[in-house]
Amino acid sequence: MRSLAIAVVVACSVVALPRQSSAQEADAAKLVERGVAYYKTAQAEDGSFTAEAGPGVTAIAVAALLKSGQPVDDPVVAKGLAYVTKNLHEDGGVYGEGSTHKNYETCIAMVAFEAANADGRYDDVLKKAAAFIKKEQWDDGEKLTEKDLAFGGAGYGGSSRPDLSNTAFLIDALQMVGTSPEDPAIQRALLFVSRCQNLETEHNTTEFASKIGDGGFYYTIAAGGSSQAGATEDGALRSYGSMTYAGLKSMIYAGVDKDDQRVKAAKDWIAKHYTLAENPGMAAAGLYYYYHTFAKTMKALGDDTLKDDAGKEHNWREELVATLAKSQQANGSWTNTNERWLEGEPNLVTGYVLLALSYAK
Repeated sequence: MRSLAIAVVVACSVVALPRQSSAQEADAAKLVERGVAYYKTAQAEDGSFTAEAGPGVTAIAVAALLKSGQPVDDPVVAKGLAYVTKNLHEDGGVYGEGSTHKNYETCIAMVAFEAANADGRYDDVLKKAAAFIKKEQWDDGEKLTEKDLAFGGAGYGGSSRPDLSNTAFLIDALQMVGTSPEDPAIQRALLFVSRCQNLETEHNTTEFASKIGDGGFYYTIAAGGSSQAGATEDGALRSYGSMTYAGLKSMIYAGVDKDDQRVKAAKDWIAKHYTLAENPGMAAAGLYYYYHTFAKTMKALGDDTLKDDAGKEHNWREELVATLAKSQQANGSWTNTNERWLEGEPNLVTGYVLLALSYAK
């Protein structure tokens, strides 16, 4: 993790950039403690969490526990890892039988295995999984060229068209295991990501690029293009919060310079729409996915504060902790009243929150 506190000694005193206060750190620790306690009551006998949704939710729960400080030999963690491991396949993927979400499930499983890999026990698994998700990427293997708008993207897996969310998971997973930003798979993915931005550049000359031009991101340019936030009357695809943070983070991981116009435009969009009250453009839909992506992106940016369009400075860590404290349930879990994208499921949402808090440390 990049150092986020730069101390300057002036006249025998120390002046530090804004960070979480010790009180906020203590508040965050309490949230994490209660979230971890929830998971220790929610695990099924076979080690899974919400098994009917496939191994992805279990992998998120395990990753969240590990990143919350639980040791790899903790009984809940160990059983969860054993369950996820049962979903390993010879092709390197980690997915349930008959899954239509192979890319998504494998990318999430990689997060759990990497978090448990201090002793190298999952080196081979991670290497094979990385190769698998590269094969899932839409490229010349599907007889596509760079002219095809699906090129470089990743979908849920199989024949599902690529989208920015799954492509961001792919970039995250490859970056996490040490893949160079110059790796062809990441650079192919960057082309797809750039084409999902409402910004006309040399990297994006699609029909939607200049219709809004606000620098935000939408769900996919593939298959005619679509946004979960809908389209305008003239057919422009609306930008929204979770995808804008996902797009920005993906560009950072792909080595795009912070002075690049794509990054600047995305940061301008965020400044204009900064909020933790909702997923901008989507209200409560995907709210906890948004919190997770928000926190991971802000960590990648390395900024302690964010200045909104009105000039107000926000200590994003403190505001995130305060927001999440208000919505924790009595049993230590979190859930969304808007159940879209499985966010009515506490095993999933609690994982999003604990991961978000780990990135906000």
